[in-house]
Amino acid sequence: MNNAIKPQGCTNLKLRQLDRVVTRHYDQYVARAGLKNTQYALLSHVIRLGPIRPGDLARHMQMDASTLTRNLQPLAAQGWLVIGAGPDSRSRLVEATEAGIAKRAEGQRAWRLAQTALNERLGEERVAELHRLLDACMACLADEAEEDNP
Repeated sequence: MNNAIKPQGCTNLKLRQLDRVVTRHYDQYVARAGLKNTQYALLSHVIRLGPIRPGDLARHMQMDASTLTRNLQPLAAQGWLVIGAGPDSRSRLVEATEAGIAKRAEGQRAWRLAQTALNERLGEERVAELHRLLDACMACLADEAEEDNP
């Protein structure tokens, strides 16, 4: 008899359920800064990587280009990002404004509170193990994707 532990249920469903619960948790905090989680993440990436071409930003965030474009528009409308001309006539660059940098700093304070609360609720050891497991899974799946697209 094989005593190995076997997965029960659908991994995709379990991950999506966890994602929704964790997203709600962070949303409660980041909303205090007037941001959504996706907006905070976008501002953070643009500040860290920018000025950056939208296609490169989408790749870094593992996001579809059309989804990225939709998510950039409200940030630009708020004056937190500028989407301007790139090095040639066919390219564009996304860059954070001073207001965007300030908004991201406000969001980062809220995010830190959310992270601390999650660490306390789950336990830092469990959160660290979850990070290790997720990173390992993403690396395995990235290797698979590279094999499928030589």
